[in-house]
Amino acid sequence: MQDVTVRVERGEVVALLGPSGSGKSTFLTAVGLINPPTSGSVWIGGELVQEGPRALTDLRAFRRRHMGFVFQKSNLIPFLKARENVQIALELGSLGSREARKRALQLLDDLGVGERSEHYPTELSGGQQQRVAVARAIANQPELILADEPTAALDSNRGRQVMELFREIARQRGSAAIVVTHDHRALDVFDRIYEMEDGVIREGQDDLHTRAKPDPPPAT
Repeated sequence: MQDVTVRVERGEVVALLGPSGSGKSTFLTAVGLINPPTSGSVWIGGELVQEGPRALTDLRAFRRRHMGFVFQKSNLIPFLKARENVQIALELGSLGSREARKRALQLLDDLGVGERSEHYPTELSGGQQQRVAVARAIANQPELILADEPTAALDSNRGRQVMELFREIARQRGSAAIVVTHDHRALDVFDRIYEMEDGVIREGQDDLHTRAKPDPPPAT
């Protein structure tokens, strides 16, 4: 990556586009505190958490408390039911089993898959699996959601539903979301579009973003 500066506000959903090998995954793993940058800094929720290769906090605990990840494949635990896949994330976040179960069921219901809560991943459609994955990612109310090609395995209708879901979650929960995507069919869902090539990021000038949008909550 070269001279990359990206700021995403609470309540905002941005897309990151670019050809394979352009550095999108490197960027996402740096922001996600998985692959430390050689220089520069990462701020999340107003807190400096990474300065060059030096971590300024317990990164594993920070990711668990403040970040949610959604991947190209749902990566659900195959021997756990949909509800259990979400519940385990809540329990790892120090919530008691009873309350975690209740909140997991509510999240699945909010995302339209409540009736599938006691089904295993193999019993769910691709779109349902991805909604469960989103529920797991937002279970601990993260300040930042990072999604890497979350609609790659979905048809256009299901893909758009997932993109709109990110926007709805960001608006309602005051989260910020960065979505790496090759899907140009739902770009109007995003507040801003960044394009990356050869390790350089620039903000895209797409006329889809001239439409009016509600002001996002102020950054903290």
